[in-house]
Amino acid sequence: MTETQILIESILQLLVTGVLVGALYGLMCVGLAMIFGIMRVINFAQGDFMMIGMYVTYYIFGTLGFNSIFGSLLGPYLAVIAAAPFLFAFGWLIHKFLIGRVTGVASSGLDGEGHYAQLILTLGIALILTNGMMILVGADLVSVRTPLSSEAWTLAPVAEGPILIFFNKARVFAALFSGVVIIGLWFMIQKTWMGKSLRAAADNAEAAIYMGIDVAKAHRFAFAVGTAITAMAGGLLATNLPFTPFVGLEYVIIMYAGVVLGGIGSIIGAFWGGMIIGLIQQLSTLVLPTQLQNATIFLCFLLIVILRPQGLFGRNVERT
Repeated sequence: MTETQILIESILQLLVTGVLVGALYGLMCVGLAMIFGIMRVINFAQGDFMMIGMYVTYYIFGTLGFNSIFGSLLGPYLAVIAAAPFLFAFGWLIHKFLIGRVTGVASSGLDGEGHYAQLILTLGIALILTNGMMILVGADLVSVRTPLSSEAWTLAPVAEGPILIFFNKARVFAALFSGVVIIGLWFMIQKTWMGKSLRAAADNAEAAIYMGIDVAKAHRFAFAVGTAITAMAGGLLATNLPFTPFVGLEYVIIMYAGVVLGGIGSIIGAFWGGMIIGLIQQLSTLVLPTQLQNATIFLCFLLIVILRPQGLFGRNVERT
């Protein structure tokens, strides 16, 4: 192969990998957007909710026998689905007994409309979850083992040419899974009564209350859904990468960057923000060491904040 062909192959491979990784990042970002965009809660614990989802998926796959019952190909993805209700209930309880105390109507008498209390509370939840999981399960690297993570489909853009593009099977299935979840979430927000309640509560909580909408219940549902979606993204990530209880901090930064890039308040914008981050992260390796991948994310993030503070999709788009 010539140097030009090698460069073309590298660019095409990074584009493919960026799209596949970006779809998973987009799912993470959508989970945070359900909380940050609808409730305006700065949730530092979102990365640790993802980490909990990874461990729940791991133990459902192994301890509960999904590996033996469904096999190592289908089992991991059924384990991700099975983990979602647990994390939905977990998010519901966290909001009911903790987050709900410093948001919505309960925050009206607090300094900064409760944002100061939210910052401290969610940071405390994150620390408790990280250290609690380290005590319970230890700090050893674990993963949801599937042979798909080491297998790939190949595509030759030019028939019988020297250029080959590889599609990692586990990442392809994770991206497809993410797409199905996003479509289902969009349908729920656009077509169901609860979705309309969420949009009304996000646009104007006070007016929504006058219209008979239980804003506290809508916020609790949004928090639980956001937790479950991010946890599913974590379960999918666990089929590709090993993890420890400290994995959340690295990804919560990516989540916030994606939400702000896409435009605060836009659920679909958050998905595209995550997709852009995946592409930037992968393409940056053409000119920078792998260790500086995240630096390029924040460089682009700063440019967007400076040139278009409302995000790529702006505040004038639908919140959904």
